[in-house]
Amino acid sequence: MERVKRIFWLIHLSVWVLFTSLVILQLKSETDAHWPSTTAGFIATCLYVFYMHFYLLTQYSGSRKGRGYWLRLGGIALSAPLPFLLFHHKQLDFGDYSMNLVTTVPIFLFLSWLARVTENLVLNTIRKEQLEKQAVEAELTYLKSQINPHFLFNTLNNIHTLVYKQAPAAPEAVMHLASLMRYMIYESNAATVPLAREMAYVRDYISLQQLRYKNSPVVDLLLEGETTSCYIAPLLFVHLLENAYKHSPARLAPGDLKVRVGFQQDTLTFSVQNPIGPGAVAALEEPGGIGLPNVQKRLSLLYPGQHTLSIQNTGETFTVQLTIHGLHLQAHESNAHLLHH
Repeated sequence: MERVKRIFWLIHLSVWVLFTSLVILQLKSETDAHWPSTTAGFIATCLYVFYMHFYLLTQYSGSRKGRGYWLRLGGIALSAPLPFLLFHHKQLDFGDYSMNLVTTVPIFLFLSWLARVTENLVLNTIRKEQLEKQAVEAELTYLKSQINPHFLFNTLNNIHTLVYKQAPAAPEAVMHLASLMRYMIYESNAATVPLAREMAYVRDYISLQQLRYKNSPVVDLLLEGETTSCYIAPLLFVHLLENAYKHSPARLAPGDLKVRVGFQQDTLTFSVQNPIGPGAVAALEEPGGIGLPNVQKRLSLLYPGQHTLSIQNTGETFTVQLTIHGLHLQAHESNAHLLHH
């Protein structure tokens, strides 16, 4: 905001320098031997009227201009000749001067009003954008904070079961959880992360979930495209995958969960398909769950007009596909994109 105000003052200075130069050229061309004092008096009058009214409007900004404003405005108009009298060296031609005063004072009163209104409009627009940005950031922070407890509770329940059964896989599960929490707490604070890092997080999640199954890997994961050059908002995929586990049958055959991730040019596609378990058709969320509504809300804030989220239920399988268009290939470009929105 301060930077914008400094820009306005530079504009003021530039305009006054240009205006003064034009007045000097005009008076010098009239072969007036006393043009320096005449110029100084005229410019002083213009500056006085302009900025006295400018600050008067600042004082009465946002309120109804009552009696106090009009009295002060009248005082500015009546005292406008004083700066000219201070600089002028000779007896005035009050007739000519009065005519000039009648035209000059209203013009600079109007120009000061126009400048004040323009600055207020620009500053208020910037403040509104900043408030909207802060609101979006606060909402995104809230939505991300919902992810951590929900996922942590589910994972701790799984680890508790392993420890209770004294399963050899318990230490490995703790290490996977530590890796996941490190990413969620520290790395996911960035506006965007490399797609490759997000997929490493997804693989950790899949490995941890796989501890629940005795079969070969129940997830068939296929990754296509150059993931190191793509940057996305963190923690977008975990809920889609979590829903797939939650609403699948208790027993899954190898490859029952199909996860496909593709990145071509500037378009990212993520899809997950799972068989439908008993009771999963009626409700997509258990009590206290977050899931798809959270993902949809975050996507609307992060990628408005850039994404599609399609859901297909065939009665036997449930498929969710997310497509994000217009992704930038460099981290700094992606961050700039998110700030713009």
